[in-house]
Amino acid sequence: MRINRLAVAAVAVVPLAVLALAGCRDSRTATTSADGTPQVKIMVGGINKVIYLPAMLTQQLGYFKDAGVDVQLSDEPSGASAENTLVAGQVQGVVGFYDHTITLQAQGKCIKSVAQLAKVPGEAEVVSNQATGLTSAKDFAGKKLGVTSPGSSTDYLTQYLATKNGVPVKDYTTVKAGAGSTFIASLTNGGIDGGMTTDPTIAKITSKKLGKVLIDLRTEEGTKAALGGLYPASSLYMDCAYVDANKDTVGKVAGAFVKTMKWISTHSAAEVADKMPADYAGDDKALYVQSIKDSSPMFTTDGVMPAGGPETVLDVLGTFSDTVKANKSKIDLTKTYTTEFTKSGQ
Repeated sequence: MRINRLAVAAVAVVPLAVLALAGCRDSRTATTSADGTPQVKIMVGGINKVIYLPAMLTQQLGYFKDAGVDVQLSDEPSGASAENTLVAGQVQGVVGFYDHTITLQAQGKCIKSVAQLAKVPGEAEVVSNQATGLTSAKDFAGKKLGVTSPGSSTDYLTQYLATKNGVPVKDYTTVKAGAGSTFIASLTNGGIDGGMTTDPTIAKITSKKLGKVLIDLRTEEGTKAALGGLYPASSLYMDCAYVDANKDTVGKVAGAFVKTMKWISTHSAAEVADKMPADYAGDDKALYVQSIKDSSPMFTTDGVMPAGGPETVLDVLGTFSDTVKANKSKIDLTKTYTTEFTKSGQ
């Protein structure tokens, strides 16, 4: 990703290495810029993925600056790694999957979603045109299935789909396929028969006829059919102690995201694409617009957690995450998210 042209923006994108070298100060401690503006570092679990589009779009629209907060966005392709940076105190927030808040609570840590960006995963199980006998999740047995990384949200969702359709997890092979070009390479060279991924990767695969969508978790309809309910995914989550100690700052950041979600709901995919950095579309702007259009149904319009969503996520994790399974009865879902900042109208 080319990021040097953004260096002078009000909200800068900085690599993880810069954050690590910035000093030993724990970023869960509130900081301000020279003019007294609150500073917030947010790690995004794949900043150019459509599922996390609201983070960069909020910057591009100028809503962080309008809210009076200096936000630094940084990129970490793996959601699990992004989570680790928050726990280590290198950042104050993460734009990643809500399910990490549940997993971390099972480990004795309090993390909560303060703005819910998506009500469904925004992902799809795609299968290679070369794969034979793979027409539904019932056919997962004996297949090589790609996930972002073991223990990731894509991994747990794949396990859930398999088991729900009568295929034990041990009967298929899990392959770390990453995302983007690495995922596409695995799909085309036989490294995987199918796998769970997001747009714009999905759009590239289908447009080039390298594969097809088998199970679509980008829409409410598809998600309910596959998982039995809504599965809130991309969100802005933060350490509970930081949230409690910095409500004014958190309210400003969450409020900026809410403005963005409303903006997305009232503008076309082409208009959204036009606001994003030009290099996000690569050499095919039309394909990027299509990927936004295909995935936009996943977004909330108000940043509020959808009713019943946390229960679905807990059901999935409580079945396949050993950590959550061992502590499922102790999980307090009310501590994994808050609507205080999104329902307040800030």
